[in-house]
Amino acid sequence: MNPACVEFTLDMAMMQKDTAIQRYLSFGTKTWLMFFGLMLLIHPCRADLPATIERIKPAIVGVGTVQKTRRPPAKLVGTGFVVADGQHVITNAHVLPKNINSAKLEYLAIFAGRGKNPEVRQAIRVRVDEIHDLALLKFEGKPMPALKLGQSSRVREGVEYAFTGYPLGIVFGMYPVTHRGIISAITPVALPAIASQQLDPVQIRRLRASYDVFQLDATAYPGNSGSPLYDPQSAEVVGIINKVFVKEGRENVLAKPSGITYAIPVEFMKQLLKAAGLAS
Repeated sequence: MNPACVEFTLDMAMMQKDTAIQRYLSFGTKTWLMFFGLMLLIHPCRADLPATIERIKPAIVGVGTVQKTRRPPAKLVGTGFVVADGQHVITNAHVLPKNINSAKLEYLAIFAGRGKNPEVRQAIRVRVDEIHDLALLKFEGKPMPALKLGQSSRVREGVEYAFTGYPLGIVFGMYPVTHRGIISAITPVALPAIASQQLDPVQIRRLRASYDVFQLDATAYPGNSGSPLYDPQSAEVVGIINKVFVKEGRENVLAKPSGITYAIPVEFMKQLLKAAGLAS
């Protein structure tokens, strides 16, 4: 329940016990207050999703590269979000380019803002966690609003969450899109292959270092990798959308991707920040 609701409920209980307040209030006033308190219990205070999205969007960034001699010079590959001191971004490791052509002045960048002319900030890799497909970047310039990391241990199947990012950003540009869905399963990141000949070195490594991920009934698209998965009420991040990495471990026997969406729990992001010397 929202803290404001809890506070109101406690105040109501005190009012009922305080005879002085009881004498002061008219019968009609007390009746309306009791009715309002009852409605709060039936319909708990909730921050609606539109308001939460407005809080989330300033911290959502695009991740890609810039090369001024290229047309177009900016290449948007995935999504990230600002954390910690407001000068760091978390995204998926697989979003980062394997090679950057520094000879032609290409550089890693984040894209902030909305529309056709986003603000470009040069970025560097601070730390990469290949096992959990996470990357921490630091960008130049002034700090940006940062998202608060929640507790993945509190996530339960059947509860609704939302994620905001740049699906198909290379086509649609810097216009953040929000999806929502329930946690349909909390499941291992990799599953054993039906036959041993289907196992490859990557699959074997993931089976040896298995951990649970969140499976969602919402659809993510290319470009959504790195989007924060967050509580629609508190805006606290509980995971990070992963479009490619998890599927390679769970769906390697399928000829075509299932369309199921997965998210890496936030606890691994906290570990990454701690390893980099940043408070979570």
